[in-house]
Amino acid sequence: MARDYYEVLGVPRTATQQEIKTAFRKLAQEFHPDVSKHDDAEAKFKEINEAYQILSDEDKRARYDRLGHAGVQGASGYGGAAGYSPFEEIFEEFFNNFAGVRGARQRRGPRQGADRRADLTITFEESVFGVERDVEYERLESCEVCRGSGAEPGTQPTRCPQCNGTGEVRSVQQTFLGPMVQVNTCPRCGGKGEVVPTPCHNCKGAGKIRNKVTLSIHVPPGVREGLQIQMRGEGDSGDSSAPSGNLFVVIHVKEHEFFRRKENDIVLDIPINVAQAALGDKIEIPTVDGMVELIIPAGTQHGKVFRLRGKGIPRLRSDGTNSGRGDQLVNVYVEVPTKLSEEQRRLFEQLAKTMGRDVQSQKGNKGLLDRMADFFSGEQG
Repeated sequence: MARDYYEVLGVPRTATQQEIKTAFRKLAQEFHPDVSKHDDAEAKFKEINEAYQILSDEDKRARYDRLGHAGVQGASGYGGAAGYSPFEEIFEEFFNNFAGVRGARQRRGPRQGADRRADLTITFEESVFGVERDVEYERLESCEVCRGSGAEPGTQPTRCPQCNGTGEVRSVQQTFLGPMVQVNTCPRCGGKGEVVPTPCHNCKGAGKIRNKVTLSIHVPPGVREGLQIQMRGEGDSGDSSAPSGNLFVVIHVKEHEFFRRKENDIVLDIPINVAQAALGDKIEIPTVDGMVELIIPAGTQHGKVFRLRGKGIPRLRSDGTNSGRGDQLVNVYVEVPTKLSEEQRRLFEQLAKTMGRDVQSQKGNKGLLDRMADFFSGEQG
């Protein structure tokens, strides 16, 4: 049977939240497995954790007071490593110290070069068919004079006197768990373990210089706005034997005067006049592949969409290859003339007499004006 949580923390049932926290701090300092010499420290610490997690939560504590362990079964849980629940407020200082140790160790040794970014603007047609373009950007490269050492030729870097070549500096800090050793990257050598007494005249001891680079980029067919092309090893040079960073080329596509993109389809809006819509016609329209003929059937309505198969944008796979093309969607809209010549007006008036003044639906049912009148008079059938 699980022990009473109040008994585990050594507090009465009337204890305040501050008294519960104080008791937990004291027991945690004694039984934390990283500092405790007790053989059963791990089991004790789990039990202390569980008790504190229940009693420090007002709702869980109320259920425990009413129903005992049955009321909070499964409510404690352990979220940390090795079954420990990381109480952020209490252990923040403790874990920050260990994070400093890990961070310092990770920073030691040769560091990989930083990544770089370049922006490339292309035309709409180039985004469809792909293109070879040059991009110009700046990056840090190893100094040719000192070969990246940072030391003037004929001299050598020496061991850092502050960290004695370890790349780390240690300090002791008092925490509620007792004294903790905090390890940080050496501020003098930056974790390298070496300093340069006589800096290179070319790079001023940095070991790297900033150069402007021009690189040829293959832009595959089907790229879209914001896509990034990664060029491995084309970023800043790394330290000594460490690899260089990468270059990320961000693609920007200029807006086209007539075309616009919708997924892998190309959308084009085409105006026709009322005669073309009523009688039908053959017109030439642009595509990215050139002009093509489009048949407008008689009776074409405003907003009709025609689909030209395979005239869209190549489908770009994640590996840079393509799988077919989308379509071109031609949106037809009927332009109603705002100014008529005398002859055009006469012809429209004759047409109006033959068609009647009412607006008919496509199905030949009751006219639109009649149906609108019925709707607002409440006489819908």
